[in-house]
Amino acid sequence: MAVLLIVHHTPSPATQELLDAVVRGASDPEITGVEVRRRAALAATASDLLEADGVVLGTPANIGYMSGALKHFFDQVYYVCGDDTRKLPYGLYVHGNQGVEGAVKAVGAIASGMGWEQVAAPVEVMGPPDKAALEACWELGATVAAGLSE
Repeated sequence: MAVLLIVHHTPSPATQELLDAVVRGASDPEITGVEVRRRAALAATASDLLEADGVVLGTPANIGYMSGALKHFFDQVYYVCGDDTRKLPYGLYVHGNQGVEGAVKAVGAIASGMGWEQVAAPVEVMGPPDKAALEACWELGATVAAGLSE
């Protein structure tokens, strides 16, 4: 069975709504052969990543950058997992109140440096999540999971 790892920093109700939508999409009953594992960014380990066949990353945009928690995750896994996770499919969702471009760019640069392959456009959400944002997060989870499905 394939493993989809969702690494997230979820410090607010808005980011919780987005995470829940991603998980619902990834866990859609029509997608078979995929185990969805959620890990908070501060708790996710290199072992979690090495066991994954794909990953979805979720972060708030803090002062124009990804959260410190997601950066900490990358700091822990970058050199340990870099060669072993090349071509890992990934997706990203980012929530912000003033701008998410810097966070999207930073995560993309690190993921690219690790040799990961982006399989869906980043979901960029500004302000309170609306129906379209939640649907986009559902679609993100479903898209990454379906790509791993048997």
